[in-house]
Amino acid sequence: MESSAPLFNQLKAADPFFLLAGPNVIESEEHIFRMAKHIKTIASKVGLPLVFKSSFDKANRTSSKSFRGPGMVEGLKILEKVKLAYDIPIVTDVHETIQCEAVGRVADIIQIPAFLCRQTDLLVAAAKTGKIVNIKKGQFCAPSVMVNSAEKIRLAGNPNVMVCERGTMFGYNDLIVDPRNFEWMREANSPVVADVTHALQQPAGKKILIYHSFNLSGELNFCLFIQLDGGGVASGGVRELIPCIARTAVAVGVDGIFMEVHDDPLNAPVDGPTQWPLRNLEELLEELVAIARVSKGKQHLNIDLTPFRD
Repeated sequence: MESSAPLFNQLKAADPFFLLAGPNVIESEEHIFRMAKHIKTIASKVGLPLVFKSSFDKANRTSSKSFRGPGMVEGLKILEKVKLAYDIPIVTDVHETIQCEAVGRVADIIQIPAFLCRQTDLLVAAAKTGKIVNIKKGQFCAPSVMVNSAEKIRLAGNPNVMVCERGTMFGYNDLIVDPRNFEWMREANSPVVADVTHALQQPAGKKILIYHSFNLSGELNFCLFIQLDGGGVASGGVRELIPCIARTAVAVGVDGIFMEVHDDPLNAPVDGPTQWPLRNLEELLEELVAIARVSKGKQHLNIDLTPFRD
């Protein structure tokens, strides 16, 4: 497989940060191509290195009734097409060790889901592809856990590893982002990424009925969501706070921003409440770049504890 070291070095050197962005899940080839075209144009305009993101299978959905995607075989075909058509690197996630080799032939970055961040066999299998591995910190984990997870990648012979903060469980159906984690996760000696969309999830926070309509080719035509009282079968979210978390992350000095983007979030089949509207992407990225350029978050501040004298 092609070495990922050049891309890894490019992302580490990104000024002020790099961007991992795209729709949560592959809905159709046409949709992926449209999203990739617009997101690449915007990222180029604001001057950010882009890695395009989408998932072929959302295996950890709240409900078995939730839309999962086209599956690995068809999904990888679509991701490979968009990679070649728009000359952009790809990041997608894996859930099982047997997926890693096939995914590594297409993806430039293999993402480890938060729930699986400590699964040694999965981490080692991803590492052995030679591709960059982006490990999301478990919602149940302290930031120090990422030191060990990143080390598992390196011990498997792959130095190209990133760690990603995506929020910490706060009660049963909510997440909070502790900005201290952006600093503490640097102890993993890896680029630190902030997932500013999943961090605003309210896991299993709403109860809905979901109806899917597919055409004869198996592509998704539309989804109908009917929200019921109570909660429990789908994740909610607080989309309006995505800028808040993103501003905080770039001010602290993260190396990369991960965000899911959709052209029609209200009708997105997965994680609609925490996908950022495509029409607002350029505006938000311009602001984040401006904040990052005036912040000294990536610089170490030496604290002088000697007594102050007049």
